[in-house]
Amino acid sequence: MEKDLSIAVLLDFYGDLLTEKQVRAIDLYYNEDLSLAEIAEPLGISRQGVRDSIKRGEKQLHDFEDSLGLAKRFKDVKGDIVVIQEMFHDLQTYIQTYIHSDKLLKAVNQIGEKLSSITDKL
Repeated sequence: MEKDLSIAVLLDFYGDLLTEKQVRAIDLYYNEDLSLAEIAEPLGISRQGVRDSIKRGEKQLHDFEDSLGLAKRFKDVKGDIVVIQEMFHDLQTYIQTYIHSDKLLKAVNQIGEKLSSITDKL
């Protein structure tokens, strides 16, 4: 089985919607990099059972993402925030270099604090 590493991300978003056994098998396979045989023993199922559980879980995760798109939206928002942070730093530098306005710099710094608050929540 070739590993689709996006599954680990989808598991973070939609893992609560899978069975406990599917979450455990997928987590051990993708995040712990265990083989199917190594996963089978602690789960008390066969190697084929682990493979089937992982495959069903992967399909469900993809179906959830296709329907809801939470992981894609999260990635898009995160990318937008990176661009906003770069623009913020450019603006901050410009004000410090050319404008010399304490009032404007204070307002921009408050925006920066709000931006940091948002990124800390992601």
